[in-house]
Amino acid sequence: MIFNKDTAEKTAELLLQINAIKLNPKNPFTWASGWNSPIYCDNRLILSFPAIRNYVREEFSKHIEKEFGKPDVIAGVATGAIGIGVLVAEYMGLPFVYVRPEAKKHGRQNQVEGFLQSGQNVVVVEDLISTGNSSLLAVEALKAAGAHVKGMAAIFTYGFDVAEENFKNANIDLKTLSNYENLLHLAVAKNYITENELNTLQEWRKSPSTWSV
Repeated sequence: MIFNKDTAEKTAELLLQINAIKLNPKNPFTWASGWNSPIYCDNRLILSFPAIRNYVREEFSKHIEKEFGKPDVIAGVATGAIGIGVLVAEYMGLPFVYVRPEAKKHGRQNQVEGFLQSGQNVVVVEDLISTGNSSLLAVEALKAAGAHVKGMAAIFTYGFDVAEENFKNANIDLKTLSNYENLLHLAVAKNYITENELNTLQEWRKSPSTWSV
């Protein structure tokens, strides 16, 4: 699912350096879903660090073209992936659109914002994959608008079984710059977490919806 191991390790290290990924097994975060989690990922922080956003932009662009071929359009999933999606589209010299969680209630009532023609090849850029549900809703909106979705490229995935199943059932190829496995390996090697904390983080991933301290 990752593009390659070197990119996965480098991306994980950069995300840890800027605290885009925070690990706190002793004092868990609460997600919007209500899940308790020893990890929180906020990839919007990437945009505030020019060298790191350039790295992410260039790695995305290189791997997207290699894995999916150069698309006609890059699509970002609102709101987290709009910024990085624009950077990727600009670097690749491609048009950009973004996809709202749902259609607007007023005006043109768009869900896909920007100029998209039926039949165009699209690669979707996402910042974070948890269950994959919201990401795949964006894919469905693009398909409904007539796009041919070549695949999805995301910065980071937790690698939940439910996400893998959801993408498989939707027949969407997902590739990521980094993932949970590479993150934990690097976090231990660089002393961001202890071996005991590693065990906690591994246990959480087995059953994130029911996990508690």
